[in-house]
Amino acid sequence: MQRPEKLTEKIVESLDQNKGEQIVTIDLRRIENCFCRFFVICHGNSNIHVATLAGGVREDVLEQTGEKPYHIEGLDQAQWIVVDYGDVIVHIFQEEQRNYYQLEEFWGDGIRKNFY
Repeated sequence: MQRPEKLTEKIVESLDQNKGEQIVTIDLRRIENCFCRFFVICHGNSNIHVATLAGGVREDVLEQTGEKPYHIEGLDQAQWIVVDYGDVIVHIFQEEQRNYYQLEEFWGDGIRKNFY
């Protein structure tokens, strides 16, 4: 299994290459009893873009690390897609849903890093 830091780095690279908007990582390792170590959050500008970002992450991470996600949720609507790698959870939103759910604020105790 890939170290979560390296996996997070590969995910960010994939999202950036596929034009993900406002990419953010949140390091959750200091939060006691947290179910994962990192969140990666971004948004796309359409259903197709959101689905393409998720597909790109899945393909690029598999090609570069051999890691497969445990689960992917939300592909049908492509409003909010979650790609679950266990220690790293990727949230790919449409901008409206991202603004509504405000995951960055909800997980404000984590260490946030912006990539835009």
